[in-house]
Amino acid sequence: MGSQERFINHYENGFMPWIHSEPDFNLVEMIDNWPIKPCKALEIGCGTGVDSICLSQNGFATTAIDVSPIAIEMAEKNAAGLKTEVEFKVFDFLTKDLPKEEYGFVFDRGVFHGADNLAERKILAEKIAGTLADNGLWLSLIGSADGLKTDPGPPLRTASEIVAGIEPFFKVLAIRASHFGNDQSDPARIWVCLMRKR
Repeated sequence: MGSQERFINHYENGFMPWIHSEPDFNLVEMIDNWPIKPCKALEIGCGTGVDSICLSQNGFATTAIDVSPIAIEMAEKNAAGLKTEVEFKVFDFLTKDLPKEEYGFVFDRGVFHGADNLAERKILAEKIAGTLADNGLWLSLIGSADGLKTDPGPPLRTASEIVAGIEPFFKVLAIRASHFGNDQSDPARIWVCLMRKR
């Protein structure tokens, strides 16, 4: 069973340890502290839409995709009644083509670390580079091998594994240690990686 099918099954079974009720503080800090201007944005693996809604409320024209129809339904409910406009779509970006040079900013919270080997990471990075406009930015929150393996918990990647997968397509602007912003008392350690399309 592939990672996309696993996520669909997790939502169907109500197993969603990655859900968070507030926007991830790592995304909020990046919007506040880096010169990421409002633009056309894409969130890959948007889950229940909390971070996509945050992007929209900060002026980004946001499209949010997830492989799970249940996740998209939950995201649309979370956005209902708010002063926000997010285009939510059920979309498997691993098997379907993203639009070319469409977005100025791409965000993923725990998608890139699901790629199990260098070849898969390069394919994923190339797809994201292809949908970004010139000088477009990608922010990825990636499970860190400096953290402890937990179950449930994210796959853990080293900084060198990340760079090897993305460097042909992206220049790394910043990579720092952090943790997921979520409702857990001891959230998983992550890398916060900001990249610019080459």
